[in-house]
Amino acid sequence: MIACLFFLSAGLAFIPHAGIQNDEALFAAAIYRPRAEVYAIHVGRSHIPLMLISYLGALKSLIYKPILLAFGTGLFALRVPMLLAGTASVWLFFLLARRIAGERAALIGCCLLAVDSMYLITACFDWGPVALQHLLMVGGALLLGRFYQEKQGWALAGGFFLFGLAMWDKALAVWMLSGMAVAGISTLPRQIFAIITVRRVAIAVTAFVLGALPLAVYNVGDDWGTLHGNWARDTGHIPGKARFLMQTESGALFGWLSAPDWQTPKPQPPHGLAQSASARISALARKPHNFPLFYAFVLALLVAPLAGRNGIRAILFCLVTMAVAWIQMAVNANTGGSVHHTILLWPIPELIIGISFAAASRRLGRAGIPALATAMAALLVSGALVINQYYFELWRYGGAQNWTGAIFALSDYVRGVHAENLVCMDWGLTEPLRLLHRGKLPLIWGGDAVSKPEMSDEDRRTATWMLSEPANVYIAHTKEFTFFPLPSANLTRFAENSGYRRTVLAVISDGYGRRVYEVYRFEGAGQAGMPVPRSLERQPDTADHDPQLALVH
Repeated sequence: MIACLFFLSAGLAFIPHAGIQNDEALFAAAIYRPRAEVYAIHVGRSHIPLMLISYLGALKSLIYKPILLAFGTGLFALRVPMLLAGTASVWLFFLLARRIAGERAALIGCCLLAVDSMYLITACFDWGPVALQHLLMVGGALLLGRFYQEKQGWALAGGFFLFGLAMWDKALAVWMLSGMAVAGISTLPRQIFAIITVRRVAIAVTAFVLGALPLAVYNVGDDWGTLHGNWARDTGHIPGKARFLMQTESGALFGWLSAPDWQTPKPQPPHGLAQSASARISALARKPHNFPLFYAFVLALLVAPLAGRNGIRAILFCLVTMAVAWIQMAVNANTGGSVHHTILLWPIPELIIGISFAAASRRLGRAGIPALATAMAALLVSGALVINQYYFELWRYGGAQNWTGAIFALSDYVRGVHAENLVCMDWGLTEPLRLLHRGKLPLIWGGDAVSKPEMSDEDRRTATWMLSEPANVYIAHTKEFTFFPLPSANLTRFAENSGYRRTVLAVISDGYGRRVYEVYRFEGAGQAGMPVPRSLERQPDTADHDPQLALVH
């Protein structure tokens, strides 16, 4: 319980100190206009979204619709629900580990998970999204563990139903589910086949299909869109992805979540007791950036033979699950080189450490408890210090490019702008503004037509339409903050060649001395009233295409 309270309290402290990242707000595309879900059904007068993109379901959107209706679209309404989901997953992980390996292993693993900055941050800000994935996967595994031990049919159905929901939430759950299946067959074949009956198989399959039914409906109606386009073999980056996996265990978001000090012209002084204490702790600890979870994991593997037959089998199950899941993301293009992919392997590392350390402490006799207490104290203090360092750098230096607080200043500014269309010319603009304004802004995505070095005839027609509407206003990042520089630069060049003049209406800063956004329009002779091109009617799919989460990070 103390570990869960620490996790929740730390997450609450983070919430106000980062702007809204594009994919964190993606779920709102199924709630507010301009809608961007790829598949929905209509029941009477009700519009029910099923999928946001081909592998990302609308489960989170359906959960959030009543939340946003009741509490608005502020930061706490956005982040507290997923933080609570993360906290619940920590508690369920404790219950799962206790069923598998006993109280001591569960306490070790749960405490380590609670101070794991990567698990905390990815749950709190949930740009993956991953919070529901962890909750559903851990909850499903817990129910199946209960079924195996107590043979209760409802637990079997509940476990597979949660696994099905995980598949609908994000089809990448297949990594962990296939890993668990291979691990079960290879390490527990006799135990599994001993409890299989036709009736139980029917219950499991039915429950899983019910949970994943929206995903199945989409694929049947869209020529199996989840399978097409989401798999492309790429083995050239495996060494780099392996290094990134190790970095995820240590802490890999400094400079990506929080801005570095050397890029912050105006660092903020501490406000209040909490920030003053955070600054003092950071200075005394010499600004720690690494949580030694990877070294604890390696040590756990070295002492794993001390865990006994059942403990070794449980560790092997975890290792096989982790290996099968990671190999799938490692050999696929555009996956495995980002925190929001590798963190899906969690909380397996903590479970392995918990099982191994608990067994080793028993083998050491009287020295076991002091040795374990010393090791755990070092790990827990280290994890807490890294969490504090993230907190310190967020309020001190502000959010980095993906998480800039300037999004709120931009939101306030465009509220008073009179525009026929607000044309977003870079990645990372549409989703946060759609959410913050509850779909009331006339947002359109204008980047596709001018994103290539050579424009097609259709691209020129689209660009001509954008320029011909004098009431259009354009939003882009400044040169220092841009994700994709070509769209805005190409449109400006095309406009100048067509006799238009670019006029900057505002430059939006983040409060830390960084100029982040530009708002501008084009003035010149042009004919208004042209119909909106089809290429501008819908925002492109963006989840998992964050350019700053590529392997080069």
